[in-house]
Amino acid sequence: MPRFRIEDINSIEKTPTSPANLRNKVTEMLYNSTVARINVEVVNPDTGEYRVVLQGTLDREESKWDEK
Repeated sequence: MPRFRIEDINSIEKTPTSPANLRNKVTEMLYNSTVARINVEVVNPDTGEYRVVLQGTLDREESKWDEK
């Protein structure tokens, strides 16, 4: 899986993006995090709208497998 770096954070805010593309980026971010948690702020069962906040810490340690 590609290494998600702190510099990649802005890429997940670019719109429009497909749900599949967003899922891949968030999965990469979670996979490369040392700590993660989520807070569900709003769920509207009538409209299906939701708002979640993802908070975590990216692993900043460079792996010997990372490209330089």
